[in-house]
Amino acid sequence: MLRNRAGDLEDLIAGVTACVTGLVSDYELIIVDNASEDDSVLRLKRLTRETGVPNVQVFALTKQVDIDTASWVGIENALGDFVVMIDPLVDDVGFLPKMLDEAVKGADVVFARNLLAPAEGWAYRMARAAFNKAYKAFSGVNLGKEAPLYRVLSKRVVNYILQHPQPAIAYRYLPAAGGFARANLTYSATPRAVPEKSLGDGIDRGVRLLVSTTHVPMRLITLLSLFGALANVVYSIYVFIVAMTNPGVARGWASLSLQLSGMFFLISLVLLVLGEYVLNSVSLSNEGPKYYIGQEFTSVRMTRHEKLNIEEAGAPVQDGSVADA
Repeated sequence: MLRNRAGDLEDLIAGVTACVTGLVSDYELIIVDNASEDDSVLRLKRLTRETGVPNVQVFALTKQVDIDTASWVGIENALGDFVVMIDPLVDDVGFLPKMLDEAVKGADVVFARNLLAPAEGWAYRMARAAFNKAYKAFSGVNLGKEAPLYRVLSKRVVNYILQHPQPAIAYRYLPAAGGFARANLTYSATPRAVPEKSLGDGIDRGVRLLVSTTHVPMRLITLLSLFGALANVVYSIYVFIVAMTNPGVARGWASLSLQLSGMFFLISLVLLVLGEYVLNSVSLSNEGPKYYIGQEFTSVRMTRHEKLNIEEAGAPVQDGSVADA
């Protein structure tokens, strides 16, 4: 996934292509342009011409989306047995052979974490640390250490994620929590650039991920509602005992207290029922598609097609007739 990197496209694609070409014979390099505002799309079109770079597939989005959604655009359109998610500005392409080696050995998911992560602001670091601790407590997965974004997924994992109603969100955590054979690797490499990160977008993305992937937050709400209902029952009993045993109680205190406790008891029950309804609801939101691909184009030259020994339909033969495909 790239955005507004027109000046670096040639070098980035050349570096990834050089690394992948020496590892596998058939590959596809998918580039998701996250609604770039520069001339990135025009440069990508030039790179996919007849004289350009082979095996490149480009998806240009019409509006900017979060990194998880943009990543999923490429993953769900990938055709290979293994899919590699890599940010060439942050991740080390040279570490890819070790990751693919683990995948070939049988790991369905291979994560790679860079020990030299890009520098971040103190507010962003604190918010991310708080989110990772909360998510670890709720789901048992530390996304920062156990599920970094640099990863290799087998087609089996991709097909499994596709069965979920919100695969773009499930992609972020599911490979680490789905019970697949996985390997966690670490390396040290200085990132080429510091990605742009917004604290507001990070909080929104974290809260959405937290409430979408675990029932614990909503379960806490229902438990608090149940506690409120029981507390009001206990308070009503206390008011009744005081009114019966203490003749010096001010007039109207007992009736007003019982009325308020009864109302709060009903409100707590309503919140409890609503919370359980939301918790067990399986309906999808009506927000529409998460992304829309405005342009799609592919390299004219595809090396895997050149290896196929197939005659094109309509090709003339020596006797003047037309050959069938």
